[in-house]
Amino acid sequence: MDVAKALSLMLTNEGSSVQYQGLNLIKKPGIYHCGVPTISGTGAEVSMTAVLTGPVKKLGLKCDWTVFDQIVLDPDLIASVPTDQWFYTGMDTYIHSVEAITGTKKNTFAEAYSEKSLEMCREVYLRMDRSDPKSDEFLMVASYMGGLSLTYSEVGVCHALSYGLGKVLEMHHCIANCIAFDKLEDVYGDYVQEFKGMVKHNKVNIPQGLAKDWSEETISAMAEVAYNLPHMWDHAFGPDWQQVLDRERIKGWYRRM
Repeated sequence: MDVAKALSLMLTNEGSSVQYQGLNLIKKPGIYHCGVPTISGTGAEVSMTAVLTGPVKKLGLKCDWTVFDQIVLDPDLIASVPTDQWFYTGMDTYIHSVEAITGTKKNTFAEAYSEKSLEMCREVYLRMDRSDPKSDEFLMVASYMGGLSLTYSEVGVCHALSYGLGKVLEMHHCIANCIAFDKLEDVYGDYVQEFKGMVKHNKVNIPQGLAKDWSEETISAMAEVAYNLPHMWDHAFGPDWQQVLDRERIKGWYRRM
């Protein structure tokens, strides 16, 4: 869906998509584009961002014209998603909502969408059975709400670390989020404990002990990618984020994984 959003914009804007990675850099509206999600959680169907991995960085094309002109939300389309993928991707909306609601850029709209998304995630991953058709409907709406929360807020520490994992190790975004969030109790507190409860309840595996196979060069490269996402750190820690965060602290988070 992110590629579709980017393609819509690049058919009407000159040059490479690389030059548009950032906020409001697109010059012209794209062509009409419609999103039909067949997996739920990323919120790509409703978010303003089309995240791309470029030659230098992983970052989104973000503007008012990125958003789909139309979306079709049919929970039957996600019914056959394998359980692990259903969990990893669903956790993206849980993490979106946690980051949106705990950072400095949030407003009342972000809080409203985040709270409702978190409530529905708890129903899906702690109370409902996967075989219940309602669970797919709830997850699809939670994904929608979580995506909207970012329209009025921003992502934070977990997503910054995930971008490093994705850019350097080519790790898929949603499982990268889960691997990172699992080790961020010092940042997100009880939300991480709740996440661990969801993992246990759904009997899902979150890879552990990965860092023992990473070289210092790899960890440094991931930390560099993550550090160069100031909008995320600003949201997480405020405009003086450089006083509480440096590359060594970021490396410390990676070494826990």
